[in-house]
Amino acid sequence: MGNKSELTFEEALNQLEEAVENLEKGELTLADSLEEFELGVKLTKFCSDKLEQAQEKIEIIKEENGRVKIEDYNYQDEGAE
Repeated sequence: MGNKSELTFEEALNQLEEAVENLEKGELTLADSLEEFELGVKLTKFCSDKLEQAQEKIEIIKEENGRVKIEDYNYQDEGAE
């Protein structure tokens, strides 16, 4: 997977998609399948962490009493799990 700090979310997602495709083909040896699966797990965690970081940065702009108010986005307020 290379150095995680240099990998972008998009690159990791593309690599994850490739790993899934390779596993779905069913043409890998058991050892290669396990290696590809392990890579997929690491990439999934990396992407999940990146999404969490991005979510923490999202701000919602609300207008209250004619003034703009900026609040941190809280996905739990939206009913997400």
